[in-house]
Amino acid sequence: MARSEVWRRGLVAGVEVSSTGRGPGVVVVPGNNRRAHHYERLARGLAGVHTVHVVERRGRGASAPRDTAYSVETEADDVLAVLEHTGAGVVFGHSYGGLIALHVGLRRSLDALIAYEPGVSIGGSFDASWLDAFTRQLGDGRQVAAMATFLRGTDLLPFRAAPLLWAISLVMLRGPGGHETRDMMPTTPAEIAEIVRLDSDGSRYAGIASRTLLLGGEKSPAYLTGVLPQLASILPSADYTILPGLDHNAPDENAADVIAQQIRLHLVRGERHGYVDHESVEYGIHPADERVSIHRD
Repeated sequence: MARSEVWRRGLVAGVEVSSTGRGPGVVVVPGNNRRAHHYERLARGLAGVHTVHVVERRGRGASAPRDTAYSVETEADDVLAVLEHTGAGVVFGHSYGGLIALHVGLRRSLDALIAYEPGVSIGGSFDASWLDAFTRQLGDGRQVAAMATFLRGTDLLPFRAAPLLWAISLVMLRGPGGHETRDMMPTTPAEIAEIVRLDSDGSRYAGIASRTLLLGGEKSPAYLTGVLPQLASILPSADYTILPGLDHNAPDENAADVIAQQIRLHLVRGERHGYVDHESVEYGIHPADERVSIHRD
């Protein structure tokens, strides 16, 4: 696949979109502090049977800068424009991109919606008490301190010792790709503020009619995976799956092939796409490949 891989890039309503593959369209929405290229492996895992369109969210790369009046709805506007332009009917969102995907689902019917650990807060489940310190440190130019505060506050690493967090933050900001991370850090306060603003009992998402798959990793913090069964019980047509051995960065770093397989399985099962069971052979998927059972409340 890598030898014949072709990427097509262009602007859609001010955002850069990178596309590859053939077949029914899937739009990928990156998470916080993520660029489109972080999802290239995931796209490759889908490109044999799908055209994958990865959105470069505003404030990144060749995409337009953000407006001062920011909200998750402005991000949803961009994804909706990409759906309209490409004719795609499936959206996959990771982390904050998963929150965007849910708000896209509130505004139009999709063939399928898949979200990996969406940035949803239900009943105060997302603790953003660290945000003020992060914003202050960032404003003072103390980027390493701000990143350490972010890592400690989000609990995305399996340890909390300050010296280790500081060392990892230094590598993230000064090592390979560090310039991208530094450039994206100013987008974090507004995104976290949106998660806090949208905290609720989750009932707003009952308006999502699309067939939905909610994914999470066994090694991820409980506040990210604990909302999945709650959302699955609220959405009219949703399943959730907790994948063994995976963490929050499965789609972009650690297990893109596993996530691509879960997306393919979800689409194969879907009657709205007109898929039939024998097509799973084309995907190379068999019942024994499923890592965990699908839950439905």
